[in-house]
Amino acid sequence: MIRLSSPLLACAIAVAAAILPAPLMAAGPEGLWINAEGDTKVRVSRCGEGLCGTVAWLKEPNDSAGRPKTDKDNPDASKRSRRLIGLPVLIGMKPAGDGKWSGRIYNADDGNTYISNLAPAGENTLKVQGCVLGGLLCKTMNWSRSN
Repeated sequence: MIRLSSPLLACAIAVAAAILPAPLMAAGPEGLWINAEGDTKVRVSRCGEGLCGTVAWLKEPNDSAGRPKTDKDNPDASKRSRRLIGLPVLIGMKPAGDGKWSGRIYNADDGNTYISNLAPAGENTLKVQGCVLGGLLCKTMNWSRSN
């Protein structure tokens, strides 16, 4: 019988910790993340089998006239009046192995949607990529876990 304090159990735990991929040991991508510029927070949550993310906070939520900022650069004129807070930005993110996720990311700054990849880059850092040309050219951003 193996006791909870047995050296064998401690050794098994140490071996498991050494061989398990880091994403399984770290907190998942769900939660609140702030971009590198510190002006936008995105809430990442489960959506069925995947992930989705919506704008949860803006450092400057209002325009110069004091009105809530909207999706004014969206190519679809019917969506330009949508408020940025609450706007979906991570879309259809599906598991892509080893704690990674792939889907699309919407950039309200230019109104474009890009191929996207998410991957942990440390316990409190999420590497976010937006790609063009079928994923050949990517811009990488690091988001930090936020409160």
